[in-house]
Amino acid sequence: MLLEVDKIEVGYGDAIALWDLSIGVRAGEIVSVVGPNGAGKSTLVNAIAGILRPHKGKIVIEGKDVSKVPSHRVCDYGIAVVPEGRRLFTAMTVLDNLLLGAYRSLARAERDATLAEVFQLFPVLEERQDSLAGSLSGGQQQMVAIGRGLMAKPRVLLMDEPSLGLSPLIVGEMFKIIQMINERGVAVLLVEQNVNKALEIAHQAYVIEQGRVTASGAPEVLINDPSIREAYLGI
Repeated sequence: MLLEVDKIEVGYGDAIALWDLSIGVRAGEIVSVVGPNGAGKSTLVNAIAGILRPHKGKIVIEGKDVSKVPSHRVCDYGIAVVPEGRRLFTAMTVLDNLLLGAYRSLARAERDATLAEVFQLFPVLEERQDSLAGSLSGGQQQMVAIGRGLMAKPRVLLMDEPSLGLSPLIVGEMFKIIQMINERGVAVLLVEQNVNKALEIAHQAYVIEQGRVTASGAPEVLINDPSIREAYLGI
């Protein structure tokens, strides 16, 4: 298992947000985590990224327990995050935002080659590399956020609501890009409210409700579960 979240409990002070939660991501997989607002999906991403510390349980990356590793060192274990809301430095150029992703030593050593790969994936970013990030459209800003994550040379890319606030046309392109990234050898943990799209591209999926995993398995099984179809797909 490339990434294993083992029975973690995570909270904000005394308010527990995740209860006895376990998920796994194998090399080469897209794993989608779906569920309603407030279910704990972003809390899960923040826990894996080291921003929140589990009270119980552990987070293991390639056999190494990183539950107590400082957040700024988690990237050294091959984890990168595309955060909800993009969180770009809008007064900096596209290029400078991308280069911020390549701060760990392995990534710095391969920075130019990785940048060329990002520009190949997102040609518009090469064209706009000297533009301020804040001047880009929402879809282009999401490309910068994804490109910044890829600049870290991750084994696992954590993506928190990448389709949020995008037009339906751009959403379709975004999910194609996620598949392309995965085909290049990067495992993806996708946290997403667009359940239909998230299950469509996933190899494995988990449903989280009120901080607990309530269903998991192959996407084609989950998407045919009557309760999931009614609750999340409106069918």
